[in-house]
Amino acid sequence: MKAPRWLRRLGSSALIGGQALAAVAKGKVNLSELTDNLMEAGPSSFLVVMITGLAAGTVFNIQVAAELTKQGAASTVGGILALGLSREIAPLLTATLLTGKVATAYAASLGTMKVTEQIDAITMLRTDPVEYLVVPRVLALLVMAPVQCLLFFTVGIWSGQLSSTALYRIPPNVFWTSVRTWMQPSDVPSMLLKATVFGLEIAILACGWGLTTRGGPKEVGTSTTGAVVMTLVVIALTDVVLTQLLYG
Repeated sequence: MKAPRWLRRLGSSALIGGQALAAVAKGKVNLSELTDNLMEAGPSSFLVVMITGLAAGTVFNIQVAAELTKQGAASTVGGILALGLSREIAPLLTATLLTGKVATAYAASLGTMKVTEQIDAITMLRTDPVEYLVVPRVLALLVMAPVQCLLFFTVGIWSGQLSSTALYRIPPNVFWTSVRTWMQPSDVPSMLLKATVFGLEIAILACGWGLTTRGGPKEVGTSTTGAVVMTLVVIALTDVVLTQLLYG
């Protein structure tokens, strides 16, 4: 019995990811492609990450602060927001945003190259398509995913402080004292580790789905959608495992 196509593509993506990481370890990096991909995964996505971080921090804080203020526990608002952002909201929402913006671009561009036989042309020129196309994309997200996550967390925590002070009259010093009291020294490194793992998964799955696209141009859209769905599923499952390992 033949395995489902999504499972075969998942296996191919894992092999492609392994090849890419081996090439990175050997220092085989296309620097011109890396620069372009760093821009796509980083600065061009900063605005959407900042806006979402601003909204997430404010909305989460409004929900939490409203209840805790009623219970007379307003002094714990900052700590609860900081833990929620660092342990779950920042890495997960950042990964979701990068999947929507960057993974779609990776899968669509590589899928288009595959169906128009540009990948075959690269191979005929005795250039490894994984080294030339996948490695820069993997490296770009390995670098930029934790940077984006840290940006999201910073914007989220500051928007939480401003909204709690403006709406619930919680003094800034009370808010920040609560943050320092509740957060552990390991919370930020753990958050960045989550973001790095998610970034690696996004790059590998998006590139894997792009390179395994078959058929004509119509298949590129199907392949891109499949890449996004599979990436989100894998990130959700990985999040459960990492949360248990890091905080269980």
